[in-house]
Amino acid sequence: MTPDRLRAALRGVPDPQWLDAALRRVATEPATIPRFFAAAARRCGRGPVPDPPGWTVDEAARALLLAALPSGHAAAAEALYRHGDAAERRGVLRALPLLPIGAECVPLLHDAIRTNDTRLVAAALGPYARHLEQPAWRQAVLKCVFAGVPLAVVDDLTGRADAELAQMLAAFAAERHAAGRTMPADATGLLHRLTITTTEA
Repeated sequence: MTPDRLRAALRGVPDPQWLDAALRRVATEPATIPRFFAAAARRCGRGPVPDPPGWTVDEAARALLLAALPSGHAAAAEALYRHGDAAERRGVLRALPLLPIGAECVPLLHDAIRTNDTRLVAAALGPYARHLEQPAWRQAVLKCVFAGVPLAVVDDLTGRADAELAQMLAAFAAERHAAGRTMPADATGLLHRLTITTTEA
């Protein structure tokens, strides 16, 4: 994901002049970002964008606002996340892969994954989740399965899924079976693939 791709996705927003002006203002006056961040949904909209899939208009606008900052990206992301509502927090999480912050904002991922808000959990498992340590990442994937979050939202799932995740999924599947319930189809498929891979190895 790149800022240029997000800008292209937002060409049809109701008030493009507002967004352009907000981005310029944030670039020159970083302290103004909270005001523009909060207003993004009202001025740009909340509906889905066709590309990239899974993003909403307000998430894309907020990601661009954070990326437009000249510096202090990690501090701004943390403040906007801590003081924002759920939609604003998703905007922050979506923006993290675009920012020059390294692993500084991993605590925000941990916070999002602990919540019961499935949309926050999904946003936390985008490309920035590469900074999560493997045990925390496995637990987050298992939470997706438990909460019914489609595994398609998990970035690099195929590359990171391992034998230990397979064991966790198998144990969860056994619990579900004992309770007369089934696992989601995507989790069952992942477990099947991991089991085959482990057997072949």
